[in-house]
Amino acid sequence: MRVSKQQAEANRAHIVETSAKLFRENGYNGIGVADLMAEAGFTAGGFYKNFASKTDLMVEATALCFERTKEKKITLNKEEFIKRYLSPEHRDNTGTGCVFAALSHDAARQDDSVKTLFETGLEAVIQSLSVNSPAEREKNIALFSQMVGAITLARSCPKNSPLADEILTACLHQIFGEEKSSESAAPDEE
Repeated sequence: MRVSKQQAEANRAHIVETSAKLFRENGYNGIGVADLMAEAGFTAGGFYKNFASKTDLMVEATALCFERTKEKKITLNKEEFIKRYLSPEHRDNTGTGCVFAALSHDAARQDDSVKTLFETGLEAVIQSLSVNSPAEREKNIALFSQMVGAITLARSCPKNSPLADEILTACLHQIFGEEKSSESAAPDEE
């Protein structure tokens, strides 16, 4: 049965949306075309009617992730963005979370089309954190690198790991210059 052009476009968009989530959960090389298509509700045979290669789908799905990040970031100020980014909710939802934390290590092993997309996306995030001088740009690069590193390390711990929570809390304290309360300090002696 032949589908309308409108339905074909909707199907393609659904494949891209599903792939964006699955790539973040499994990595680019951690899931094959057949599994991506099955999860989207289609047969593997329909893949090449929509995409020339898996790399083309990777680029399109990753671009969608960057667009969604940009949309979310627009509604938040810098402090809110940092706090949401370094939250247990973000840590625990890889499939809908930051594409940098989920896929940077995989992107480094891909061809230049994927790497260029990551570079462009990274530049957009750095700029969105507010860059008014070379010194501020440098701070924002270091800040976002720290944030991605914290989420990546926290995700590498088992679920409900106290260390995973500690990583996020320590990073937040360091970023916002908060002193950690000393719960184990000895009481004042009289």
